[in-house]
Amino acid sequence: MQHHDIAIIGAGLAGSLAAIALARDGHRVALIGPRPVIADGRTTALMDQSIEYLKALALWDEVEPLTAPLVAIHIIDGTKRLLRAPPVNFRAAEVSLDAFGYNIPNAPFLEILEKHEASLPTLERITAPAMTFDFGEVEVRVGLEDGRTITADLIVGADGRRSVVREAAGIETFSWSYPQTAVVLNFGHELPHQEVSTEFHTESGPFTQVPLPGNRSSLVWVQRPRDAEETLKLPTDVLSRTIEDRMQSILGKVTAEGTPQSFPLSGMTARRFGKGRAALVGEAAHAFPPIGAQGLNLSLRDVMTLVELVGRPTGGHLAADTGDRFDGRRRMDIVSRTASVDLLNRSLLSDFLPIQALRAVGLQFIASAGPLRGLLMREGIHPGSVLRSLKESLREKIGRQRA
Repeated sequence: MQHHDIAIIGAGLAGSLAAIALARDGHRVALIGPRPVIADGRTTALMDQSIEYLKALALWDEVEPLTAPLVAIHIIDGTKRLLRAPPVNFRAAEVSLDAFGYNIPNAPFLEILEKHEASLPTLERITAPAMTFDFGEVEVRVGLEDGRTITADLIVGADGRRSVVREAAGIETFSWSYPQTAVVLNFGHELPHQEVSTEFHTESGPFTQVPLPGNRSSLVWVQRPRDAEETLKLPTDVLSRTIEDRMQSILGKVTAEGTPQSFPLSGMTARRFGKGRAALVGEAAHAFPPIGAQGLNLSLRDVMTLVELVGRPTGGHLAADTGDRFDGRRRMDIVSRTASVDLLNRSLLSDFLPIQALRAVGLQFIASAGPLRGLLMREGIHPGSVLRSLKESLREKIGRQRA
């Protein structure tokens, strides 16, 4: 029976990045999961912290040509409500960065990761699905669909919202749904985007354009489910004109590309993010609407924490409480990000006038208060940085007083 230090269930972006990072550190890793049947037409905006991690994994040089930098983010209140928020502009230069991050198409990104997986001698790629899990005191037995059984010290669930690892580990979830569907597609446009992402907030959710290389952009259009169904049926020329109108023609004439895809929106968070010899990363641990480029960036912080927690191979078994310690390390970040995205999304959907007023006043304050805007940008790019800065400032102040 073949033994691995770590078995990762789920070979999407989060699972693949975890496998590469752990194998590069010298761990014997099994990456288990079938290849996608349908190419993922979505894109992912990775923020500065995530880009630095790709550089550390020696992946960035191959990924960068696929990407477009995000030097600014514009938020526009596109609602027709009585209380509307002012436009808010975030610029990377305000926090001394060339770009907040980069927008990357998922499908070619995953192809690059698969190539790197094949080059790592301590990483075994298994396309047979994992079917059964037997958690023991010393190791976990994983039964594969092809009849084989492997063992591992630690199981990492990177297998999405319906995670079989999470279920096998006996970890419950808290789930909720939204009356929304995200329509995603790429489009060409007449005018340059100047590396600016524009997010229109509407009564049904955000309509977000994110730059791609050249005069192209990706679109995440959150709509009511029935409206999304109608959008998917539109002929290409009508869809293109509809997008242009929604964008107030700020990019000139628009040409929709390919076939749009749609994804119902819901939220989920695991009650625990690790337990015993199991750890959950990515959408096995948390899922929420595509707002503020938080999804994969949060998942990459899961991966970074896991790699740091596991450390380098010592020749012995990984500790039986690795999952419990991972849960403690990830809880605050995941809970706070999930709550903030949920609150922002619900504030868009709410017809309750006081909620609309609070949202409008909050955005007005952010638009006019430069220092606060800078703090929010730094926190979005490097989570926890504001709190750490306040702690260091307080410690320094106390030190001066004692001196």
